Amino acid sequence: MTAPARTPVARILSTGLFTPEQSVSNEELVESYNAWVEKWNAAHPDDPKEPSSAPFIEKASGIKSRYVLDKEGMLDIDRMRPRLPQRENDELSIMAEIAVAAAREAMAAAELGPEDIDAVLCAASNMQRQYPAMAVEIQEALGIGGYAFDMNVACASAAFGIQTAVGLLSTGARRVLMVNPEICTAHINFRDRDGHFIFGDVATAVIVGHADDPHGQQPFDILDTRLKTQFSSNIRNNFGFLDPATDSVIDWDDPNTDKLFKQRGRAVFKEVVPMVAAMIAEHLEDNDIAPSSLKRMWLHQANLSMNELIAKRVLGREATREEAPVVLDEYANTSSAGSIIAFHKHKDGFEHGDIGVVSGFGAGYSAGSIIVRAV
Repeated sequence: MTAPARTPVARILSTGLFTPEQSVSNEELVESYNAWVEKWNAAHPDDPKEPSSAPFIEKASGIKSRYVLDKEGMLDIDRMRPRLPQRENDELSIMAEIAVAAAREAMAAAELGPEDIDAVLCAASNMQRQYPAMAVEIQEALGIGGYAFDMNVACASAAFGIQTAVGLLSTGARRVLMVNPEICTAHINFRDRDGHFIFGDVATAVIVGHADDPHGQQPFDILDTRLKTQFSSNIRNNFGFLDPATDSVIDWDDPNTDKLFKQRGRAVFKEVVPMVAAMIAEHLEDNDIAPSSLKRMWLHQANLSMNELIAKRVLGREATREEAPVVLDEYANTSSAGSIIAFHKHKDGFEHGDIGVVSGFGAGYSAGSIIVRAV
């Protein structure tokens, strides 16, 4: 399974993963949601809500559980959102803290110190604050010099971050640290039956270096990258800094508020699957790589059926779990971090020349494809 002999554009030296200690099962989530439904229906007989079930969640998504930073707050039917107390300005922020944990693991795996890295990218679906940039705080906490900045392309942020890191290498950086801290439970509506089960919390990290960089215990050459965006409102979160200026009233108890995560699931499935499958297939073709040469596809972990269909369209047949690893059953959708978790946990068994594709996709619509080859 070797790719054509071509000069790689960069190299993934290592990855890191932070997983929260707390986990919530579908059964626990449903118990909380259904208790809220009972309370809501008693107070709103003209607008009743339908209860949910663990089998419904697993059938709809493939998700069985999710890791979270705060379990108690999101299961409290009088609150139904995580409880993450605000920290003082001189304390490390929550988002920076989990990113630093993932980054330290990646740095240790590549045997790199802060003096060996020249730039930090924080690529995630939401930032804890508008400014200072989260990336600069993470840079400071790690003791890294150079520069740092944030970027947000929703669930495709990691793919866009890797592409950006490759570009920064061409401007003089030796190595770039790209982190994806995702506190997704803070931006979903736990009163929305169709969306309350989708997300979990996590942080991932990737260190990208030049193609001849000798660091890393299990490096992968980056052969090529491809990005694509296409505007759609089918996945949306309207919360933003202009809300105070528009005098908008945000009712956090409203199951239909558009100030939290909202999606039209069927439309997303119908439109994103062909878009991503075509992008990956064309990317491989343009690099003279036959789909049959792929050893693995590390896809964004949003929905099991979506991933299975994308892999099938690319390969022309059903993919095995080894060919298209799944982590969303345990982690749920972790936005930009999902494909990196899959890569981090399922990159063993590769021999020199074996190739794979890392792909993230989501709101925007946005999508990215990274072709890699084992060193």
